Amino acid sequence: MTWIRQQLMKAITLGMIVGSALIIWKALVCMSGTESPVVVVLSGSMEPAFKRGRDIPIVHRVIQVHERQDSGEVDILTKGDSNEDDDRVLYAQGQLWLQRHHIMGRAIGSLPYAGWVTIILTEKPIIKYVLIGALGLLITI
Repeated sequence: MTWIRQQLMKAITLGMIVGSALIIWKALVCMSGTESPVVVVLSGSMEPAFKRGRDIPIVHRVIQVHERQDSGEVDILTKGDSNEDDDRVLYAQGQLWLQRHHIMGRAIGSLPYAGWVTIILTEKPIIKYVLIGALGLLITI
């Protein structure tokens, strides 16, 4: 009976670890208002603004705000920091401005080296398997 209880406790512990990770992710989704709250720069294509391995949300800077006198609506124009031109080519065909409902959130900070975890686990899969094995051992001990 003791062995069954130990195995049950191990399964519950594993469930708590997985559940905690899921709760943290869902909290980030709710707070950011997007299904992809964190994106990692995997290549050097965004340098010098964002170095490889840096966690970033997908952010485009607001460069112009125009309020219509007749309706009071606000038109917004965005631009990627490393782009020469504004983002109008990314908008729907014929659309020249974004409205407030298109804006999903505001960047409030970054974790400069947190993205390296993703890069290391992607480029060196053996480390991923060692970590999974170590977690498995921790649960079985």
